[in-house]
Amino acid sequence: MAERNKKMLLELLKRPDNSRCADCGAPDPDWASYKLGVFVCLTCSGIHRSLSSRVKSIKLDFWEDELVEFMKSNGNASARALYEKAVPAYYYRPQENDCVVLREQWIRAKYERTEFTGETNCYAISTNSNVHIYKCVVQESKGPKAVIPIKDLNATFQPEKIGHPHGLQITYQADDHTRNLYVYHESPEEIVTWYNAIRAARYAYLKTAYPTGSDEELIPKITRNYIKEGYMEKTGPSQKEPFKKRWFILDSQNRKLFYFKGQLDAEELGVIFIGTANKGYSVKECVPKHSRGNRWKCGVMVGTPERQFVFMCEQEREQREWLDALRQVLSRPMAPQDYTSKQGLQILPTCQQCTVHRYAF
Repeated sequence: MAERNKKMLLELLKRPDNSRCADCGAPDPDWASYKLGVFVCLTCSGIHRSLSSRVKSIKLDFWEDELVEFMKSNGNASARALYEKAVPAYYYRPQENDCVVLREQWIRAKYERTEFTGETNCYAISTNSNVHIYKCVVQESKGPKAVIPIKDLNATFQPEKIGHPHGLQITYQADDHTRNLYVYHESPEEIVTWYNAIRAARYAYLKTAYPTGSDEELIPKITRNYIKEGYMEKTGPSQKEPFKKRWFILDSQNRKLFYFKGQLDAEELGVIFIGTANKGYSVKECVPKHSRGNRWKCGVMVGTPERQFVFMCEQEREQREWLDALRQVLSRPMAPQDYTSKQGLQILPTCQQCTVHRYAF
């Protein structure tokens, strides 16, 4: 009987709706919540267990006949039709590589708080074009600490970099710089609510700015995770200057490689636009002709029509990841807005902090 039931469950997993985790979309889920009738991955099964939802391993646990019949009569498609009936278009649906707090709050919102069944309207979209960040002053209110235009706003979870499981990085344009704010909240529900509130405002802006755009086109532009981040060493324009360690962020949507002195800096030291090969841009491995101060040996060269940038990675794995990420941006055709973005870049005088020419808005 045990083998028969296991075989029946494995057959259920072959159905398209059941072949990916019901909560994060990870392929080949091998756990199930027999309280909800959904098939989930190992990580999401742990979250369900913490919520007192009954879970079993498809392959390792014993399944009674009645539980198998329950799974047959339910499944991911049925659960989605009930628990995801009214998910707002802007609400972030976690993916398999997302942090635990995003996955946990998605699961709690769906099954514990039943926010998306359509019975209540939990979310409203603000059409205000600015986000106001307030400093709390007990005795006297001094107005907003900063006003951030929704147009250039991005938010992304950064728990490892910020050092807090509920850490959120907010990025926006301020004058000729990209400005970073790092925030967190002790409540995971509260920080995810803020994140989705920002996404709601961004969605409203995009619907106004691009009235003919479909949700399929606009939703990926609401907020974005950066394709690659990490430390590399860099040298100056002549490739004879001492190498200095810098924190890099590659924003694939804007085709820009930012570099900072440290990973939690508020403003970038510079930004490099990554165009396409037919416009004179290139990415390749390299060994620098002159080395001063570099501790790392795995080189990456980014070529632009103006100059060549040389970076050094600590390990070959990091080098491969940077090459793959940069080539991914390089291979994507430029959109009309990319040309506008590139035209906004200008070469500024040598930065005293970085001893190289920096590119900024």
